[in-house]
Amino acid sequence: MSERQKVIVWFDEVTRKDVPTVGGKGANLGEMTHAKIPVPPGFIVTANAYFDFLKQAKLLDKIRELLKPLDPNDSRQLQQIAASVKQLISDARMPPELATQIKEAYNKMGGGLVAVRSSATAEDLPEASFAGQQRTFLNVRGDDEVVLAVQGCWASLFEARAIFYRVQQGFDHFKVGIAVPVQKMVQSEASGVMFTLEPVTSDRSKIIIEAVFGLGEAIVGGEVTPDLYIVDKDGMKISTKKIGTQDWKLIRNPASGDKETNIQVPLPPAEQTRQKITDKEIIEIARLGKLIEDHYQFPQDIEWAKEDNKLFIVQTRPVTTIKEASAEVAPEIKAPVLLTGASASPGMASGLVKIVRDPSEIDKVKAGDVLVAEMTTPDFVPAMKRAVGIVTDRGGRTSHAAIVSRELGIPCVVGTGEATTTLTNGQVITVDGSRGKVYKGKVAREKLAVVADILKEQIKTKTRVYVNLAQPELADKVAAHNVDGVGLLRAEFIIGQIGEHPAYMLKAGRGKEFTVKLADGISLFAKAFSPRPVVYRTSDFKTNEYRELKGGQEYEPEEENPMLGWRGASRYVTEVDVFKLELAAIKKVRQNYKNLWVMIPFVRTVNELKRTKEIMEAEGLVRTPDFKLWMMVEVPSNIILMEKFIQVGIDGISIGSNDLTQLTLGVDRDSEKLRETFDERDEAVLASLERAVKIAKSMGITSSICGQAPSVYPELTEKLVEWGITSVSISPDMIGTTREIIAKAEKRSGIKP
Repeated sequence: MSERQKVIVWFDEVTRKDVPTVGGKGANLGEMTHAKIPVPPGFIVTANAYFDFLKQAKLLDKIRELLKPLDPNDSRQLQQIAASVKQLISDARMPPELATQIKEAYNKMGGGLVAVRSSATAEDLPEASFAGQQRTFLNVRGDDEVVLAVQGCWASLFEARAIFYRVQQGFDHFKVGIAVPVQKMVQSEASGVMFTLEPVTSDRSKIIIEAVFGLGEAIVGGEVTPDLYIVDKDGMKISTKKIGTQDWKLIRNPASGDKETNIQVPLPPAEQTRQKITDKEIIEIARLGKLIEDHYQFPQDIEWAKEDNKLFIVQTRPVTTIKEASAEVAPEIKAPVLLTGASASPGMASGLVKIVRDPSEIDKVKAGDVLVAEMTTPDFVPAMKRAVGIVTDRGGRTSHAAIVSRELGIPCVVGTGEATTTLTNGQVITVDGSRGKVYKGKVAREKLAVVADILKEQIKTKTRVYVNLAQPELADKVAAHNVDGVGLLRAEFIIGQIGEHPAYMLKAGRGKEFTVKLADGISLFAKAFSPRPVVYRTSDFKTNEYRELKGGQEYEPEEENPMLGWRGASRYVTEVDVFKLELAAIKKVRQNYKNLWVMIPFVRTVNELKRTKEIMEAEGLVRTPDFKLWMMVEVPSNIILMEKFIQVGIDGISIGSNDLTQLTLGVDRDSEKLRETFDERDEAVLASLERAVKIAKSMGITSSICGQAPSVYPELTEKLVEWGITSVSISPDMIGTTREIIAKAEKRSGIKP
């Protein structure tokens, strides 16, 4: 394109080199036109026009002013600012000469129905895909309407999700432009998408085609189940056909006049199970896909359509977010990204959004739904068990939602900042817990089992592999794995199911009832894992969590910072009667199961540990060869005075890397803004971990770690093994992988299983 400042260009005037002016979509449409790919004709309103518009309408300073107070993690503020900027752009007057040029181009193309699409000029770059963040207007008719749609595309550059994404990726809002392709609408008899590689395994020998009757929006939105065709590139042969049942198709509403809209049309029973396109057309589409891939020399994500028995390519883009498959990580699915947050629990799942703003609403979550909440608490657990995936506004990978989802084995993305305001009830989304993304529509595929976990689990290691657990109903299932025991049994979920504050029950003369219910919950784990040890962490509710239990407000103070407040051992030595209820439950379980051990959490001082131990011994819980007492190491004072804590008389330590990292670095572990700072691999944290493990070894006691770090950072697990840690306790989904990591580390260190 020689004249760089053109505001209107035709598809045959641009190539892939013109992304800075016409964006990814526009460049691809031009490139395919030159390559004789059957593309519906059209023109592009260039990014030059957009930038000229901002200047002539004098919007730059106004937009900057609106964006100045932006906190992208304040979802409500983000939405408000986005709405204000979009309104500012929509209300501005289109320069008359530009409007005239757009109308002339539309009429030169023959008028009629067109698609007006956004094409961001940074779109589809390998590490910064802007796809799916801006608006598309379909079935637009009339020159005035086309001008309005173009301005609507410009405004959509400041959708909340687009602003959020640019901030995250470090893009300047005013250097990302937007072009607008205007293209003849294809009234599809059938349509679909095509990947020129298998998107789960990255197998480049396959072409994957999905097809539906009618317009393609139904397939993109995940509203219908498409046909699936797999074609082998070698010989262009169909290897797999899976016909989806389609109850209805999406078509343009012929009665809508100038305001073109789409409607759902029921399909007769005989049509619902019919193959959407012929075998000949499948091969023809596959050949077009191979031609496009060869032209670009890169795998492509392609949209196609069929009208009057002619096939058209509507759009193509590189499969930028798919990485080469490795032995451990399945490649990412290419789809519009609605939200980005922290990876909390791996896997992918699709379902209907159910937004829960308060625990009283958890019944709205049905089996197969995706639970969306600002954050979760123990009261959400029943709904979390029914959900196929979880998305939250707040929290990090050590938050309640993250911990529970890992234990349940369901995908989870936390800290998105705006899930509850961006998503809508009933919307179909896919949760990618491995990469911290939420995609539009149903795009999840079965998890790729590259190496069976069951084989990894059979690997023998000297370092023991324990699991972190809390849900009683999972005890038998997890115990069936090749695992050495439970390294962290959390009390909070069992107590949460009891639902009443122990002090409240004690005052009502029902202390024994609390003890029995707690013992019943603990027994399920002890029985399932016997004779393997179950290390029970005594209750570590914080005051704000205890207040949520029935009667809790009567006994719990309101604290400014409950994370650093009245919790752990501090409670036991100041509320002895309540602690005795818990100790009675432990004694009751040990009457039948001698594999139950105890671990004391959040011990701030040596004296707290001494006093706690004295209370336990007075209740008959004395250390013996079959009853071990552990202390959690999660406060810096534990590291500094490690020898003195051990000299009190304990059998082992278990490092709570979540709290230890938080308190060592002074970082709220659930802060989205400090997500990158919270890192167990920080030099200061590593020094603390090394000191704890080595001193424990030198003083003849066992050492373990029960935070989330070993489940997330294999390199940290390797260091712990080298230092001499005796066990690692991880989430159930990481048993096999952790065994493999430990085995390799032991081999390098010369440790024999």
